[in-house]
Amino acid sequence: MKLTNPEHKAPVDAAQKKAVKPVICYPVDDLKQPDLAAYRAAREGWRKTGEVLVPPREARTFEVPAGHFFRIVSVESPQVGDLNLWAKANHAERFFSGKTRALHGTHLSTGDRMWSNLPYLRPMATITEDTLDWYGFDEFGGGVHDVIGTRCDPYTHHLLSGGDYHHCCHSNLTRAFATATGRSQREAEPFVHDVLNVFMCTGFTRDTGQYFMKATPVRPGDFIEFFAEIDLLGALSACPGGDCGAEHSSDASKCAPLLVEIYAPPAAPKGWAVPPVNGYLGIKDGFVPR
Repeated sequence: MKLTNPEHKAPVDAAQKKAVKPVICYPVDDLKQPDLAAYRAAREGWRKTGEVLVPPREARTFEVPAGHFFRIVSVESPQVGDLNLWAKANHAERFFSGKTRALHGTHLSTGDRMWSNLPYLRPMATITEDTLDWYGFDEFGGGVHDVIGTRCDPYTHHLLSGGDYHHCCHSNLTRAFATATGRSQREAEPFVHDVLNVFMCTGFTRDTGQYFMKATPVRPGDFIEFFAEIDLLGALSACPGGDCGAEHSSDASKCAPLLVEIYAPPAAPKGWAVPPVNGYLGIKDGFVPR
């Protein structure tokens, strides 16, 4: 946090420096946009091929073939979830929340994509519908579906409270990924990564710049829908914070399950193809740039 009382005197041109207009770091005008009309047309005649119910304070994995859709659905009381994605055939390729945030902003919605980490950097999934798109940003700067929070984890919990809690989303995702891949939990843990906070309402305080959460506006029946751009292994944790209106990483909050639904369209969207990995030639041993 910034100091309330700075230790160093502002320069005489401080106001001028603060008045400099910001520049968008990653302009996306030339970034190829998804053809949402084609994606949505492909849903006509789709069929549900599977579903996974994620219990409260636990995580479960699911698989989605490239060209299929999946939804995360609120089924009972308000509940947030933490989502991880991996390329099914290569778990080293995983969701990159930081670059997704740089390209699409702090909170995602329809038309935004979940990008994979370097050196792959390609779309993993595209959001095709979001029943909470009406929320936008509230008077506190809060929005839904953020890529700014990392996931609740037992290490930070221990740092701040001194206790051990084993149902943090990091722990849940680790156990679920270990079970799905046949790895030990110790082997699985490094594959767990920063998340898309599904349904979570978050922002930064205006005065101190601190990350905050507030009760999610999600209602039973609300969903966020994705199109799988590549073959995916996903993991979703039903956060122990419940609606995240008070606290997380505890057994005190009321928690509910979340439902993952998977749908197969009769045909791929018109003009769609699995995106290739990033075309950069890559870091080479001995290479010296000119």
